Amino acid sequence: MANSADTGLADVVDTTISVITNDGRNIVGILRGYDQATNLILDDCFERVFSTKAGVEQLELGLYVIRGDNIAVVGEVDDDLNRQIDFSTIRAAPLKPVNH
Repeated sequence: MANSADTGLADVVDTTISVITNDGRNIVGILRGYDQATNLILDDCFERVFSTKAGVEQLELGLYVIRGDNIAVVGEVDDDLNRQIDFSTIRAAPLKPVNH
């Protein structure tokens, strides 16, 4: 039985994840750690900035901490599939912030 404080992130430590934040940002990086409040530590990370006029811009962030109360979605990234995508050709509207 899982601990009631278990976030389900133990299986993805040291793997690449994508985080969608409450303010609509998409941050991708290697999950190095987390705590009971779901604060995340990401390494080698970058933000994907979407636009309807230009391809996806990837801004290097390096080592980054995301507060747990600012996380909307966490997902595992398939590194092989991710390498095959040409993000410079993708056009998409930026995500809107989450409204509570």
